[in-house]
Amino acid sequence: MMQNKKSLGQHWLKNRAILEEIAELAAGGVIGDDVDVKGGAQEIAEKTGVETVKTCVEIGPGLGTLTSSLFRRFERVVAVEYDAELAAKLPGQFPGKNLTVINEDILKFDFGEVGEPYAVAGNIPYYITSPIIERILKAEHQPERAVLLMQKEVAERIVSERESVLSLMCKNLAEVRLGPVVLAEEFTPPPQVDSQVLVLIPHTPTVPEEVFKLIRLGFVAPRKKLIHNLEAIGDKEELRDMFLRLKINVDARPADLKLMDWWNLYQKMYE
Repeated sequence: MMQNKKSLGQHWLKNRAILEEIAELAAGGVIGDDVDVKGGAQEIAEKTGVETVKTCVEIGPGLGTLTSSLFRRFERVVAVEYDAELAAKLPGQFPGKNLTVINEDILKFDFGEVGEPYAVAGNIPYYITSPIIERILKAEHQPERAVLLMQKEVAERIVSERESVLSLMCKNLAEVRLGPVVLAEEFTPPPQVDSQVLVLIPHTPTVPEEVFKLIRLGFVAPRKKLIHNLEAIGDKEELRDMFLRLKINVDARPADLKLMDWWNLYQKMYE
């Protein structure tokens, strides 16, 4: 039996129903919907109006448990696996299937190589969640959707009203939705925390990328008042006047501002 490698954050999901739900969401199914998986992507497309995507990029397929569910909905799976031993074994599990296995770090993978509309799915390592999300959303050839299983706390933080640099980046580049919660006991070996599915549907950026220079500066000390963090680039009294004109609370912390607040503030500071 293949042993997991703790250094790679390997925790294998064993609950078949959850694996099927992740694959269904990747194919365009609606959260909580009862789409008949036997119909595959075409049945989902007819029911939801979501365009059929024939290819899925799977991040870290591991033992191939999610891969089998993906093949019930996609004609082609591109599996990006960092573990060379697992990558070598995967093709033998799916004879006759249109499976491409790439033994590579997902952070170095060129999504442009996929060459056609695609979705992304995967149980991603906790320790590189943010870089993976950023890599997906900032890819030149973006996916139609990404369905990622991650630490529950991180998923909740991304959709939270209390913002962070990560949540603002995600909301700037995609529609974000929470999927099912997956308890730690559903994995082998069980991690120390529960997980949750996050669905990302990329869209045109809401604000320009340069706004994030200001956002990152604003979050340099997240617990401090924003106006104090911005004193490095502006006079406090001028900033206070600017906040009042933009109807931003002068006592606000960085997490209190929404994406458009940052955009309005950026325009005022650099106009």
